[in-house]
Amino acid sequence: MLSFVKQVIKNLLNRYPKWINKREFESQSFTRFNERPVEFSFVFNKLCEIYPNTILDVGTGTTALPHLLRNCGCLVTAIDNVRDYWPSGMLNRHYHVIDDDITATRLSDTFDLITCISVLEHIQEPDDAVRNMFSLLKPGGHLILTCPYNERSYVRNVYELSGSSYGQGAPYITQAFSRSDLRRWLEENNGITIDQEFWQFWEGDHWTVGKQLIPPKRVTAEEKHQLTCILMQKF
Repeated sequence: MLSFVKQVIKNLLNRYPKWINKREFESQSFTRFNERPVEFSFVFNKLCEIYPNTILDVGTGTTALPHLLRNCGCLVTAIDNVRDYWPSGMLNRHYHVIDDDITATRLSDTFDLITCISVLEHIQEPDDAVRNMFSLLKPGGHLILTCPYNERSYVRNVYELSGSSYGQGAPYITQAFSRSDLRRWLEENNGITIDQEFWQFWEGDHWTVGKQLIPPKRVTAEEKHQLTCILMQKF
């Protein structure tokens, strides 16, 4: 009898999320391709090399990345600055997300790997975020960072550039970092670069500028690019 009651309650509780999933499936509409295939591919390729026990995902939002990482067997913690970055609130239906600001984190545990996927560019104080991510790494731990990038020049907000194809009026900035930023982060946090990929997504010099390239091209640092995927290590 008890098992029957539990099953009835479970079925009732599952009705609403099932309805949400069905509604989202039926209302799909194509807008544009994004950078996640490149970024997630980099994450999981590096996961194959590192095989970390504990992972922290910074700026999860509504994505399923922590859930996928947990499916790989890792112990995963996910955080996002929910109150400040999501004024209307945010619910991740794939994984439990802790409300925490990485620029002033309350976390005390340390991790084998930290992932920060297309998040740092939206943080007003990126140096504080990078410093705290390194502080949450175990000695020898790794940080995977993906972000808009130009080898030579930093841009405070790419949406304000002439020729930017979208993002005008967004309530957040999108920075494009440079080699000098990466060098500063490594020097200030006792880090080294293990691997770095450069990707061209646009015809212009910076993220969102010009016509989008589909599929994007992996290039060298000397060629035109607007996004980077970096694997760093704390020593």
